[in-house]
Amino acid sequence: MRDAGICWRSRALFVTHGFHQTGMAQIAAVSGIKVGQIYRDFASKEEIIAAIVEEDVASWLLEDELALAMANDDGTAIRNWIRRFGVVEESLDECRMMTEIIAEAGRNERIAEIYHDIDVRVRSSLMAALEALAPAPDRACERTLLAELIIALSMGLMTRRILSPDIEIAAMSRLATALVDRELAALARTGA
Repeated sequence: MRDAGICWRSRALFVTHGFHQTGMAQIAAVSGIKVGQIYRDFASKEEIIAAIVEEDVASWLLEDELALAMANDDGTAIRNWIRRFGVVEESLDECRMMTEIIAEAGRNERIAEIYHDIDVRVRSSLMAALEALAPAPDRACERTLLAELIIALSMGLMTRRILSPDIEIAAMSRLATALVDRELAALARTGA
């Protein structure tokens, strides 16, 4: 599929040069096609970015797994799904791609919309998982705060991975996961 090849090749350029510094002519050149052919599949560079982001989010977020765990009232599977936020297994390039999206969101309205959509989608899934574990209505504020903490922790770990590539990311992930586990246990106790 041509559009998948364009996305794959564009990703490498975006990681190396950034979104802002990557042009459609470069994308066409590494894809072995003319610029006009790209526009048959994508209306703009931002639409290529949107396609890459959609693929990344869908493959990482595993919404179907979460939905199944929630439908089966499987607390262990739900907790394991949440724990993934504290584990950074992504390559440096994958981490760079995410931080590039965040950086470009400050300069480009369309990328800001894409990032906002990601944020809403991730937050909604995380909030649903937390509510499944601790459904008490009076714990809505705690669930929201924990969701924000988990997202910040995940993004922070990815950023640290880029800024300090030699960091013991596995050890950091274990600490982050332990923190998430403690907070989930506390939420479940107070939400009972």
